[in-house]
Amino acid sequence: MATQTVRLKSATGRWIMLATVLGSSMASLDATVVSVALPRIGESLDTDVAGLQWTVNGYTLTLASFILLGGSLGDRLGRRRVFVWGIVGFAITSLLCAAAVNIEMLVAARLLQGVAGALLTPGSLALISASIDRGDQGSAIGLWSGLGGVAGAFGPLLGGGLIDLVGWRAIFLLNVPLALVVGVVAIRSVPESRDPNAPARVDVPGAVIVALALGALTLGLIDAHPLLVVFGALALGGFVLVELRSPNPLVPPALFGSRVFTVANVVTLLVYAALGGVFFLLVLQLQLVSGYSPMASGAASLPVTVLMLVLSAPAGRWAQRHGPRIPLTVGPLLAAVGVFALQRIGPDANYLTDVLPGVLIFGLGLSALVAPLTGAVLAAVPVAEAGIASGVNNAVARTAQLLAVAALPGLAGLSGAFTDPAAFAVGFDTAMRWCALLLLLGGGLAAVLLRVPRQAAAPERVDCLPHCAGADGPALAPPDPQ
Repeated sequence: MATQTVRLKSATGRWIMLATVLGSSMASLDATVVSVALPRIGESLDTDVAGLQWTVNGYTLTLASFILLGGSLGDRLGRRRVFVWGIVGFAITSLLCAAAVNIEMLVAARLLQGVAGALLTPGSLALISASIDRGDQGSAIGLWSGLGGVAGAFGPLLGGGLIDLVGWRAIFLLNVPLALVVGVVAIRSVPESRDPNAPARVDVPGAVIVALALGALTLGLIDAHPLLVVFGALALGGFVLVELRSPNPLVPPALFGSRVFTVANVVTLLVYAALGGVFFLLVLQLQLVSGYSPMASGAASLPVTVLMLVLSAPAGRWAQRHGPRIPLTVGPLLAAVGVFALQRIGPDANYLTDVLPGVLIFGLGLSALVAPLTGAVLAAVPVAEAGIASGVNNAVARTAQLLAVAALPGLAGLSGAFTDPAAFAVGFDTAMRWCALLLLLGGGLAAVLLRVPRQAAAPERVDCLPHCAGADGPALAPPDPQ
């Protein structure tokens, strides 16, 4: 379907930006704000750490499993149509989350919410790319990233305030009016678009197999069932075989013919596993051990967002001129130092002396690495394949976070420590050492294997973290182009 593009400053252009920014921010902020609410959810629904792991991982599991399928459906059936399906599904599942009477109901609703997110998130940037005039797309993407970043900065503060004043259910109810606004704007003002070259069939078998594989791995790691872990690993092997034989694979094997693309994705796997562990456990440590309120714990990582907004674009430009190897080596190593410094957080931790130093160093490391990492992924493939390459990298990042949140509490001895602050503090220190090790491995791998020339064309977008929600690329919750 040929789409008539519009200028960014036109009325339609502004409506497109409103719908895509609000839609992507709603989906990505959900993960961040839910993390802030975890202690209150645990108390309200009388659950342990495993229940909290599933509250986070239920959403991430189905999102990571089906996000590439969601992008393929949008290309084939209509990007606006699938985007609106995701918005409607997100609103309905948010209501189900808010109505949960036990942890089982909440986890089931979160699993469904992840499916809705997988329909919603790929369409956001794709709608901008298809609908905004090519001459304005750089400005549109920059505006989309910047506004999403602002939303990410204040989302945890707003969510924490709602949790303090109203309760944890309010963070899900807030999605409903936002979804209503986005849905109405999208239907009335966003033009429909399709990919005329999209394959006639989508790779449903591949999506089902990867969902089963990740589900088995997640359940096996959380509940310590080795047979499920083995089954999940074998199923991932089956997924590779299916992709090799599929005429329309979700993950085109040819992408991994590029050594740079392969190495960058392995670095993504290691680094984002560490990030998933840090952001999952940090808010728990601050609330359960240090006595912070939900709002204060949500605000604790605000300096990371500020640093990312200020420094990620310069880091991306530097990598464009000089190559990604140095930032992808120094960034993870610096972030690892910050993670080690977070071990200072204990009972009655002072924010300025015990929390802020680690947060600042960690934020500097992330600011150095995330944009060059996205640039390395996109520069390793032809321009025509940039969308699927970014989508694959995004799925790798989400999978890494999923598995880290599943595995780290067991490795650190946190599984039964939710009601024991002293035991949780000990486990937190152990978990931070694991996260630091993953970052060191990622930086070391980049130093040894990522020997590439300067990037010919680095993206203008800024890749961010879950609380910097507007950016494209590998993130806990940002949208990726399809």
